[in-house]
Amino acid sequence: MAMATGASTSAAGAGAAAWKRRRDALARTLESRRLPEGAAGSGERVPGAVAPEVMPFIRAADEVEPRNPRVAFLCRKYAYKKVQRMDPSSIQRGVRQFKTYMSIKLDQDDTQVLGNDAKEIQQFYMDYCADMSRISEKRNFEEMARYYQVASALYEVLQDVTNNKVDPEVKRCAEMIEEEGHHFKNYKYNIIPLNFPGSSEAILELPEIRVAIDAISSLDGLPKPHMSPIRDLLDWLSLTFGFQKSNVENQREHMVLLLANISTRAAGQEEHPFVDTVNELWKKILGNYESWCGYLHVSSSIRIKHNDTEQKKQQLKLLHIGLYLLIWGEASNVRFMPECLCFIFHHAKIEYFVCWNAHIWSWNSKMAKQLHEMVDGNYFHPPPGFEEEGSFLKNVIEPIFKVLKKEVQKSRGGTAGHSAWRNYDDLNELFWSENCFKKLKNWPSDLTDFFYLDGCTARKPKTNFVEVRTFLHIFRSFNRMWMFFILAFQAMLIVSWSSSGSLSGITDGTVFRNVLSVFITAALLNFIKVTLDIVLTVQAWGSMEWTKIVRYLLKFVVAVAWILILPLTYSSSLKNPSGAGKLINGWIGNWYNESIYNFAIVIYMVPDIFAALFFLLPCLQNAMERSNWHVIGLLMWWIQPRLYVGRGMHEDILSILNFYVEISPLIVPTKFILDQEHGNYEWHQIFPFLPRNLGVVITIWAPILLVYFMDTQIWYAIFSTVFGGVSGALSHVGEIRTLGMLRARFKSMPEEAFGKCSVATHREQQRAHEKRSFFCVWNSFIHSLREEDLISDREKHILMAPSSSSNISVSGHCFSLLARCVPTALHMAMNAKEGDDHELIEKIKLDRDRYNAVIECYESLMIILDGLLIDYNDRKIVSDIDKKVSTSMRNKTLLEDFQMAEIEKVNATLANLLQLMAKSEPTNGTADGKIVNALQDFMEIVTRDFMKDRQSILKDESERKQSFTNLNINLIMDTSWREKFIRLHLLLTMKDAAMDVPINLDARRRITFFGNSLFMKMPKAPRVQDMISFSVLTPYYNEEVLYSSYELNRKNEDGISILFYLQKIYPDEWDNFLECVGVDPDDEETLKARMDDIRLWASFRGQTLARTVRGMMYYRQALKLQCHEDMINNQADLGGEEAAWSNAIADAKFTYIVSCQLYGMHKASKDPREKNLYENILNLMLTYPALRVAYIDEKEVHLPNVLEIYRIRLPGKPTEIGEGKPNNQNHAIIFTRGEALQAIDMNQENYLEEAFKMRNLLDEFLITHGKSKPTILGVREHFFTGSVSSLAWFMSNQEISFVTIGQRVLANPLKVRFHYGHPDVFDRIFHLTRGGISKASKVINLSEDIFAGFNSTLRGGNVTHHEYIQLGKGRDVGMNQISNFEAKVANGNGEQTLCRDIYRLGHRFDFYRMLSLYFTTVGFYFNSMVAVLTVYVFLYGRLYLVLSGLEKSILQDPSIQNIKPLENALATQSVFQLGMLFVLPMMIEVGLEKGFGRALAEFIIMQLQLAPVFFTFHLGTKTHYYGRTILHGGAKYRATGRGFVVRHAKFAENYRMYSRSHFVKALELLILLVVYLAYGSSYRSSSLYLYVTISIWFLVFCWLFAPFVFNPSCFEWHKTVDDWIDWWKWMGNRGGIGLAPEQSWEAWWVSEHDHLKNATIRSLLMEFILSLRFLIYQYGIVYHLHIVHGNKSFMVYALSWLVIVTALVSLKVVSLGREKFVTRLQLVFRILKGIVFLVLISLLALLFVAFDLTISDVGASILAFIPTGWFILLIAQLCGPMFRRLVIEPIRMLCCPCATGDACRGPCCAKFRQRTGAVLRKMGPWDSIQEMARMYEYTMGLLIFLPIAVLSWFPFVSEFQTRLLFNQAFSRGLQISRILAGQNGSGSKLD
Repeated sequence: MAMATGASTSAAGAGAAAWKRRRDALARTLESRRLPEGAAGSGERVPGAVAPEVMPFIRAADEVEPRNPRVAFLCRKYAYKKVQRMDPSSIQRGVRQFKTYMSIKLDQDDTQVLGNDAKEIQQFYMDYCADMSRISEKRNFEEMARYYQVASALYEVLQDVTNNKVDPEVKRCAEMIEEEGHHFKNYKYNIIPLNFPGSSEAILELPEIRVAIDAISSLDGLPKPHMSPIRDLLDWLSLTFGFQKSNVENQREHMVLLLANISTRAAGQEEHPFVDTVNELWKKILGNYESWCGYLHVSSSIRIKHNDTEQKKQQLKLLHIGLYLLIWGEASNVRFMPECLCFIFHHAKIEYFVCWNAHIWSWNSKMAKQLHEMVDGNYFHPPPGFEEEGSFLKNVIEPIFKVLKKEVQKSRGGTAGHSAWRNYDDLNELFWSENCFKKLKNWPSDLTDFFYLDGCTARKPKTNFVEVRTFLHIFRSFNRMWMFFILAFQAMLIVSWSSSGSLSGITDGTVFRNVLSVFITAALLNFIKVTLDIVLTVQAWGSMEWTKIVRYLLKFVVAVAWILILPLTYSSSLKNPSGAGKLINGWIGNWYNESIYNFAIVIYMVPDIFAALFFLLPCLQNAMERSNWHVIGLLMWWIQPRLYVGRGMHEDILSILNFYVEISPLIVPTKFILDQEHGNYEWHQIFPFLPRNLGVVITIWAPILLVYFMDTQIWYAIFSTVFGGVSGALSHVGEIRTLGMLRARFKSMPEEAFGKCSVATHREQQRAHEKRSFFCVWNSFIHSLREEDLISDREKHILMAPSSSSNISVSGHCFSLLARCVPTALHMAMNAKEGDDHELIEKIKLDRDRYNAVIECYESLMIILDGLLIDYNDRKIVSDIDKKVSTSMRNKTLLEDFQMAEIEKVNATLANLLQLMAKSEPTNGTADGKIVNALQDFMEIVTRDFMKDRQSILKDESERKQSFTNLNINLIMDTSWREKFIRLHLLLTMKDAAMDVPINLDARRRITFFGNSLFMKMPKAPRVQDMISFSVLTPYYNEEVLYSSYELNRKNEDGISILFYLQKIYPDEWDNFLECVGVDPDDEETLKARMDDIRLWASFRGQTLARTVRGMMYYRQALKLQCHEDMINNQADLGGEEAAWSNAIADAKFTYIVSCQLYGMHKASKDPREKNLYENILNLMLTYPALRVAYIDEKEVHLPNVLEIYRIRLPGKPTEIGEGKPNNQNHAIIFTRGEALQAIDMNQENYLEEAFKMRNLLDEFLITHGKSKPTILGVREHFFTGSVSSLAWFMSNQEISFVTIGQRVLANPLKVRFHYGHPDVFDRIFHLTRGGISKASKVINLSEDIFAGFNSTLRGGNVTHHEYIQLGKGRDVGMNQISNFEAKVANGNGEQTLCRDIYRLGHRFDFYRMLSLYFTTVGFYFNSMVAVLTVYVFLYGRLYLVLSGLEKSILQDPSIQNIKPLENALATQSVFQLGMLFVLPMMIEVGLEKGFGRALAEFIIMQLQLAPVFFTFHLGTKTHYYGRTILHGGAKYRATGRGFVVRHAKFAENYRMYSRSHFVKALELLILLVVYLAYGSSYRSSSLYLYVTISIWFLVFCWLFAPFVFNPSCFEWHKTVDDWIDWWKWMGNRGGIGLAPEQSWEAWWVSEHDHLKNATIRSLLMEFILSLRFLIYQYGIVYHLHIVHGNKSFMVYALSWLVIVTALVSLKVVSLGREKFVTRLQLVFRILKGIVFLVLISLLALLFVAFDLTISDVGASILAFIPTGWFILLIAQLCGPMFRRLVIEPIRMLCCPCATGDACRGPCCAKFRQRTGAVLRKMGPWDSIQEMARMYEYTMGLLIFLPIAVLSWFPFVSEFQTRLLFNQAFSRGLQISRILAGQNGSGSKLD
């Protein structure tokens, strides 16, 4: 593992100054790494294979060329010779082109000089060395290093030129330079040059840095080693424990920065100012260790004597901190096991005691004896086994890593069940028990035995929890909620069933006694819960403490006792029992006592009474749970098992349910149905023993019960909408949502709002400071908008505020507030009459902005003329005019002294003059003359036409001709003066109100949000030097860094390139870019020459790493600017070193790490794309010198142009153990710095204006929120991909509502906000000592981000949410991308349902937080599944009623007077309601931020763009993948792709993706609807049917056709034809072996069943039970056929199976015929198929003739037998895995020679599986089943494709779809019709 940064020699050229544009810097970097164009193609790069050897001489040549071109030529010639020696045959990539270029370049530069080269270069070398000796000692170390590196290269060239015949004087000089430069040769460091004491870097001058270095350098009292020199405490620890050198260097800097940054806030003592700093860091670092020791009742190894001096205490605490950081820095994947780290620290800890005469050291391990001998003998010697560097890694970390690796191998890539192997949590929780001290007595030698339980590797029990795949986890984790729901339902049902039927009926004694029966149900539910606890944790009993096992068993015994006692006592209390009550009474005799049951209830309720008491007193329960006292632990033992995490998580009380809507209306119809006789069955009755029509009652109540369990989700949606909206309004969200609102409050922003973002100062200075700081920040913000091409130059100047250096008497403001003011005042003056001076001035003063604009305009003109004029006489003329104006103003004779009618002419000439001076091109003679002429014209008009008393100014004509010719032309080139020219020109000429500035919507959004956020509540900003330091970490895998020219110009199948697409989506930004680079859009050659700039422009609009890096580096730019403002505010005198100090402080406060997991592979790869990724990342490092890249390298390879700062050896490849992203974060986290850490994904970006508020956000860590300070700060996001298409807009709105109103409510009041992969900021020290910022166990932690929130909350953390700062984020923009994303999230939630974190949160939260947790995490997905399940239950219930004839008898019964409640019961609107109510939060948030009129408009537009179709479709996605994950597993990371979706997805691609998740389910519902319609139409009205099924028809439509409605060009005829051909070819492609699923239907069909291969017996049985539903069609429909003549015998159903058997036999015959005859006897095969066809036709004719078969019977039979055939297919798919599990695997285990059981993966068992699989395929009817499945797939495909083909005939459908998909882009000028037609219009010159 290594971390790299841009080389200092290259970074100096690549890093731009603070005010220069980063895009230009990156473009220059791209260009500088190319050779000049000419030979060898257009700009070939220096080949990476030779760059390390060649680049020093190329750099030396570039350095010395201005001074001596000949020496530069010799350097390049030597570089060429080196390349020739290294690769004479030019085999390496790019070497031949490089040689060609260099040979041409050398021929061009080979100019002869007088004398010889040897003498020339030796003389130059001596002069260069002499110059070096004169360099000041204060010269920057990096520049000194560059000089010495050039000198070293020059000397090597010199030796080659002189053939090693070097003059002695030169040789002596070289030796001296070598000796002096040794210190600089390897000059490399990360942030602080700690290894170079003589360095004069500014960061070393910071007082806090110096104090921290001095503190860790104090070695007084420590035994010193004899041979190895040590500099500080970390060196001492390294020699003691054998830590790696790079780890020590890394943690040394880490520790220094932590101490330094904390010290700026710690007060300290007068004698010991650093004490409080050390104490604070010590408590943070070792807080988890102290808590762990207290939990295990183990004495902490940290023992500090109170009588020690403060210096000795400080030294010991620094040793503790350093030791923990060194262990953590080298722990690799063990960092995910925080208590394991505590154990290691506990055993490695040194205790330091000071006696009067000697220092005594002792160890808490077997190494103590060796250490005692070392100290007593007064010599330093490390413990045995830790003498060498890397010993700690080898002896401690590697054994644990090997255990982790073995466990992961048992997971078989995540396909094995979670109970078959142990994850990080299992191994870490072994250290939550005192057993770790009992069994690890010989640490670290017996680490492996401890993990494997005394060395036995066969049995490895889980720890505390077992993740079993079952839906029962939902009940077990949230049993309190389910008990509440079920008991409430039972109570409401009892009350409704009473005679009164209302809630008041509960006062009746009988009703109340019946309600008390809920306690029996509670006992039963408790029994189920306790049983589940035992069954689901039994595999963890092997590692569980005996007290917990006893608790489980006692809980079970008590639960059994109560389910016996309560029913017995309840039945004894009934006066007239019946049924079961009567039977029980017969058993127990005639004793009757009602009080017995009441007494039993009181006893049963005792634990619940205590629980209620604790619930009412959460502080008491929290204190008891957190207590480590044995007595309290014994008291709490029964309530909940003792656990290290999840203690004290109860919040204060708050909060209430429903009765009348669902339950009460159904009571009367239900009673009627139960009182009726059996209905008239039209089939053979399935359950003849069911009394009183219970089947009908069940079918009616089943969907109602499901809706009852999920409708709280709807109430939660309403609650979160209302509360979130009110909370957002109170938080000032959306107060400024338009530019008009911003203008209205702009003047108050510097004082009222911006004071929060500026440092508090003395009151008299604060106002001026706030205004200056605000204008500085505002102008930087506007500059950044221009740099990002969001605004034009003109818009930038309009939005800029005046510079603070302007000597204007009035308060300046942003020009957009002053637009049109001066022209209006000029118009007033022109129309004013002589003598109306006072009236004119008063009119102008009516608008304060207008008056200020006039004053600013005049004073600016005087300042400009004063600076421009050099000649004394010219200046005197201007001064006289100024005096004249001042006199006229005082005397109010302005209209008398000046010709106001001529003021327009004055304005025009002045505007012309200003326009000439504002040009940015360098001035030349012609331009100078134009300016002189324009100035003379202006002065002439002023003096001759405008002034009435002109003679007093200019005496004669000759004077006028000779005046104003001597000008200060250099002033015009000054940037600050040019800004004055432009501002004054705009003031004079701007006649509109600038209401539409800026035009760009994103620029408007950012401006208004920034303005609004300043008025929101946020902490006061500290000084940059006092702020909390932080890092940003971005994990990167293999995504795009920068788009290449090829990628941008490559056209898709429609002829559309990414560049053309971007030009059309962002037309205004493209125009701004062309304006910035000064290129005409029609100039193709110039555009091609600026391709590097275009690459950057395009990359900054995609989801690329370059965009993310640019945004994150805004933090550093903002900190430097704010630091500079702090210095101005403090009036610090730094002797002109302000920039260096700003850089130093910014480096100390901010670090950015990009964790490029594959960077080491990319640099060695020969793949062009991977090599390009490597070079692009390298370019980013060169452009941003503060950027750091951490990567995993399997072998040590030198990186050209890059300094490798740290290289730390790992125990193995970390990404092989667990999920990729969290391991990628984990290996890089040791290189981060600071007290806070922001987790940033690769598809996010930042904005400069938001970076200015980071100080405020970080200060939230110091503020108590609720009961504690936060450990995670939530931050809102803006989704910048929302404008790409309607789908992207839907997703953007959905995500925005979640990250704003959703998380607002989750954080407060619900207190269940977690971490969702957003740009949250972590308390870094809290999390690095508690497992990191994510979890990484394979599969179970698929959604790794949210587990960081779970872990933080369980460990006592507090997660808050803050909306005054936001970052950008990209989201998936295509239908298939979005589906993959939804599937990934659903998979993750399925795994969360099984995990221990959810279980513990569900049990440890108070009741309300538990409910909030459920409905905002896994409950949302479970309820989505329940909503879909309700549809199935409803329709199958209707199918039962309609086919049995019971519905007909009920609806036609005249005894039922009010059928409306029954109709409501038949209707299932829940899906529609759920979808609509989820739109509510979205609309409220849009209303808050954009206005409710805009929200209503967007809502209507979303409906018109079929948003309900989109969301309903993805309801099916969530349901399918969530359910499958829990049932069978198969969760995996799904790459969604982050590109621009402008392509059409093939029909076959959509079919493969959605067949099982949507199409099959939709067609099943369609058949149900058709059957329900067909067999109920004779007695049911069509309006009732429509009312009952309308939402289901909508669901079917969405699931069948949404992928095609949202698929670009889906309804274009030629695309439809191509799709049909492609799908037909794919379906007909036989032979699935060796083919990808995209190539063959057979391969795809097999892959679709992969999830069954690793399924458990339990899940396979569940699939079998669910498949039985398909048999009801055939059973019901055959009794309605005309052919059966009303016969209800069971034989009718039995005979119907002959049809199925006949079809299967026919398929088998055809399959066998194909196998035997198709290759050589094709004619025989055709004859065989013909015979089969004739036999089937004959049988059908026989049925028509002999048995009265009708056409309607044929149609009905199709509806009956299609589901049965599908059932056969499902069973066939289940039989293979079932047979393998029950038969083949047991036989294999018996026959396996390895005798390792199921763990064997050797060749013996692989061959056995292969042979048995082949035998089964030959013996079974697999081929027939496959052909049958193909027929079904053909049928489904045709049914779906037919409507698409019909609609494709009509051209307007395609046009409508285009507008539907890209309406947002149309509104921004996207010519999508031309894009999809492949017609490149204007702007496509580069394609």
